[in-house]
Amino acid sequence: MPSADEKIISLQNVSMKWDMLERLHEVDLIVNKGDFVAITGPNGGGKTTLLRIMLRLLRPSCGKVSYFDNGREVDRLPIGYLPQKNVIDSHFPITLSEVVASGLLYQRNLSKEEISQRVSEVLETVQLEEHADRTIGELSGGQLQRGLLGRAIISRPEVLVLDEPLSYLDKHFEARIYEIISDIAKRATIILVSHEMSNIACMANRHLIVDRTIHECGAAHHYIKTECD
Repeated sequence: MPSADEKIISLQNVSMKWDMLERLHEVDLIVNKGDFVAITGPNGGGKTTLLRIMLRLLRPSCGKVSYFDNGREVDRLPIGYLPQKNVIDSHFPITLSEVVASGLLYQRNLSKEEISQRVSEVLETVQLEEHADRTIGELSGGQLQRGLLGRAIISRPEVLVLDEPLSYLDKHFEARIYEIISDIAKRATIILVSHEMSNIACMANRHLIVDRTIHECGAAHHYIKTECD
């Protein structure tokens, strides 16, 4: 069993209701430092709702979300977040570089030169250097998705939360994103939702199925419910 000092996120008896429907029911979950949590489940089962509650972007109808640092409860954690692309207004007049740099909004100790260097490094990582000055409306869906990934990782977060990171990506960059995620997993906690689990499952140490409740699975093919422990 992990020690108490390894716990970083805790959900206790979390439920979520709206429009008279219960999206999540009495969820209990502990995420430990260094975990790679892969989450799958049916459409409408509550996967994105769960992530947004964990990030405190949604307040649950009941229950509690807590963050911890070395066993001590804290108000915030250094989290990077890649949302689903459809929550982004592509008509907003902002360049790709500005989008990526916005991931450093709370790191006020960085100079302009350091921010510029970080942005350049991340754009190279996601293979978008030549698109740095384009507005997001000029980008393809896959390019914007890669830019949003850059925004999520530029702060070198201790926790990286990814909601359907493979959406809109071509097969060439899909292989690259596996490399990026695998590298980040060596030094950070990752929580990832995806319908395409074949490669991701090999990297994850925990597999959750979310369908209003949470079922943690230990089988090789964890996305098939009947094969779970």
